[in-house]
Amino acid sequence: MNSDFLQIKSLEGDLKMSHKTKDFGLSVSTKELILHKPHVNYYVKLEHIINILPYDKRALKAITFVNYRAANQEYIHSVPGSEYFRIYVQALILHNRSGLFEHGPTDLIIPIHPTMLKVIAECVQKIGLTSI
Repeated sequence: MNSDFLQIKSLEGDLKMSHKTKDFGLSVSTKELILHKPHVNYYVKLEHIINILPYDKRALKAITFVNYRAANQEYIHSVPGSEYFRIYVQALILHNRSGLFEHGPTDLIIPIHPTMLKVIAECVQKIGLTSI
């Protein structure tokens, strides 16, 4: 696990599953989904998820994310054998070393293991949303 991961600020609901690799992590509780990256966490309330769709990873040769305020660049490369999903959310909270920041509609494209996807679907159904 990467030592640059930030600790989560707080967890809403009960933790159902969490998994971290050296490059990213994903935690699911009964109320939220947390994407962990070195130096940043993305908090998504399950009720803010609009949809989760399979994503063709052939389009993911290399993605560059540029944070214009800090001029940081993050390169993400697809991992062979991983299934990628596009998660479209109406809002999320970004937590980095500078604090917490609210963001509006956002796309997250990440690999999600089938077991983790099943847990997300179960938690989404429990809060009354349509299963993914």
